[in-house]
Amino acid sequence: MERVDLGEVPYEVAQADMAGWVAERKQGRTGDRLFLLTHPPVITYTARTPADQLPEPASPISLVEVDRGGHATYHGPGQLIGYLVLNVRELGPRGLIRRIEHALIRALGSLGFDAIRRDTPRGAESLVGVWTPGHQKIASIGMRISGGVTSHGFALNVDPDLDVYTTFTACALPVSG
Repeated sequence: MERVDLGEVPYEVAQADMAGWVAERKQGRTGDRLFLLTHPPVITYTARTPADQLPEPASPISLVEVDRGGHATYHGPGQLIGYLVLNVRELGPRGLIRRIEHALIRALGSLGFDAIRRDTPRGAESLVGVWTPGHQKIASIGMRISGGVTSHGFALNVDPDLDVYTTFTACALPVSG
């Protein structure tokens, strides 16, 4: 897999670029790639996100509807964003998510930071992602698969402004999540 470091990219620009990356991968013009970047502050959400989980309309943070899985999440300074554009026909979607969780856990462990994945109890909101042993979410994963190729990826909290998480419900989970 090729790693591509992009620095800070506005969310809307990255999404437009991602459409091109996905098309290139579907056409076989490129191999699997991981794009690493950051975004200026933005809250993304899906059509499944209830309105009461979004920030107030007067929020200074941009709000963008997206076509990935999951619910509302934050992207901004202090996060490492990883967009995966790869063919998943061999892995299947469940295998891919688990591999991403375990890869992030191993990477954090190599830096001396303990992290875990959590199983989602039947009927509960999804606990996909990476968590501290004290059950604080440190990485969100939300992806889309179209034509066997992924888009979107993960957001790893490194040193974000945590106050933003008081303005909306991240990943459909209560703050104590």
